Amino acid sequence: MNHNAPLPLTHLTGSRPRVLTLAQLREHGVTASDAAERPWQQILPGVFLLHSGPATSEERLHAALLYAGRRGGEAMITGMAALALHRFASTPPLLALSHIDVLVPGTRRLRSTGDVRIVRSHTPPRPQEVTGLPVAPVARAVADAVGQLSDSGTVRRLLSEAVRGGHCEPSAVVRELTVARLLNRPHVVDAVESLLAEGRAMAEDRLYHLVRGHDLPEPVWNVDLRLPGGPHLGGVDAYWPEHSVAVEIDTRAPRQGEDEQWSECVRKRETLERLGVTVIHITPRKLCDWPEQQASVVRTALTASGDREPAAYLVVLPR
Repeated sequence: MNHNAPLPLTHLTGSRPRVLTLAQLREHGVTASDAAERPWQQILPGVFLLHSGPATSEERLHAALLYAGRRGGEAMITGMAALALHRFASTPPLLALSHIDVLVPGTRRLRSTGDVRIVRSHTPPRPQEVTGLPVAPVARAVADAVGQLSDSGTVRRLLSEAVRGGHCEPSAVVRELTVARLLNRPHVVDAVESLLAEGRAMAEDRLYHLVRGHDLPEPVWNVDLRLPGGPHLGGVDAYWPEHSVAVEIDTRAPRQGEDEQWSECVRKRETLERLGVTVIHITPRKLCDWPEQQASVVRTALTASGDREPAAYLVVLPR
């Protein structure tokens, strides 16, 4: 090929982003030696930037996916870069990131190189499309980002924004942190405790709005139930004494001791139901996404209370 004559590649160099693999260049008749004759850059193994200037953030992302997705492999952006694409305010801008994390199946034989850090998963999540790119869901991206962080303040801000921003529920974040085996790090545990407390406060606020916004009778809030002169039966988030109906927000997350926590929850529910109390468990996600449905469930339980045998008398105390 005559290298003095320009290659007919204006349709490639004029497009955005200007990033191609060597295999893609070969499809256009360009060999590795041809590419070396041009003012292009091999920014990753087998991946070329079709101009001489610095790569834009978009080109860095595409280059990372092209590198990790060679030979038809699955790949998605994760970690801080994914959170930046999800428009997190607590992450640096894409151009300021020293690495782009890319999530691939655990069976892929790839190594981290340049500014691409390979993250492996035996069961990768289904990617979400953000700005046309495959991106890990927020909960998974948070876990991958936290795995690289040692600063407790940054970890706390990421977890808080994931929940406050409505990106996901606290339990989803904790589940991913558990799978990633990050809950043995003290700064992560501290951030998770704050996250769960914040998530519970948000769920309680939604429950208040559900009751008042759907004209349900006013319950007593956050109370402990006891038998007269007997043992403590457990706390509930809302209780209608005249109907013997209780609502409990289920904020359990998959953490160490979950089996014990679940067993205790089941024992409390079975004990209360034996005493004639209808116990309704509502998750924070249901309160957020299907409030009308949950209001209907509570209203049905209240209405049906007149058809049940009278419940045992219980002492109601502030929690």
